[in-house]
Amino acid sequence: MLKTRVITALALMALLLPSLFWLPQAGWALLIAMFIGIAAWEWGALLGWANPARIILGGIVAAVCAALSVLDPAAIGAAGFAPAQAWVQAFYLASAIFWFLVIPFWLRGKWALGGVTGLLVGAVVLLPTWLAMVQLRALGPSVLLAVFAVVWMADIAAYFAGRRFGKHKLAPSISPGKTREGAYGAATGVLIYGLIVGHFFFASLMPLPMWIAALLVVTAVSIVGDLFESLLKRKAGIKDSSNVLPGHGGVLDRIDSLTSTLPVVAGFWLFFLYSAS
Repeated sequence: MLKTRVITALALMALLLPSLFWLPQAGWALLIAMFIGIAAWEWGALLGWANPARIILGGIVAAVCAALSVLDPAAIGAAGFAPAQAWVQAFYLASAIFWFLVIPFWLRGKWALGGVTGLLVGAVVLLPTWLAMVQLRALGPSVLLAVFAVVWMADIAAYFAGRRFGKHKLAPSISPGKTREGAYGAATGVLIYGLIVGHFFFASLMPLPMWIAALLVVTAVSIVGDLFESLLKRKAGIKDSSNVLPGHGGVLDRIDSLTSTLPVVAGFWLFFLYSAS
């Protein structure tokens, strides 16, 4: 299993890292559209759909992302960069409402996913993720990598803190392995990373208290995104969203925390930093 995980991770890095740094912005948008299409195919499994319908869903979502890239290249940074289009703001606003106002009730009520609601939720989860991954990359590959690193740091710190100190379950009926101590470890790790990175790259963008608050919010949102997918898989009775990434499960399993974190970060940048510049 470990060998398979390592081989898959190396193959993904061999594809994504060169693409991140050297692929034209339009090409990057289409590449991410393909990955989001696969995630949408996996979303169909969470809805309990059979494969023909899932393939159609994945194709439609990928086509929508590709169409947005072609119809509004300035919004994704492929022809100049005009990121504050009305549809872009609507995507991020819908994502913020979902993750901050809806998800707390969803996790508390442990609602099931299905029907038209399941499709709408999938759109709110996946389309802003695609948009954020494209727009943040337009700011520079290092910006997108820095956001990825926040999520990775939260995961790593939570894992080790949970193993070493974990005693109190965070959400035992959703994800029995997660602990409150792990969440505290995630916040600590992100703060250390964020303060170091922020000192060198973002010190001029916002006051230190706001930067610390933003780091804590991003950490909380990343944990919520992870818990949400865990709940959906538990409700669907599946362990992994798919097996397209041997040893890692599916695309959704790899981007669960990113589906919540990336749109929140991109929306914060657009509404508070870009608009103020």
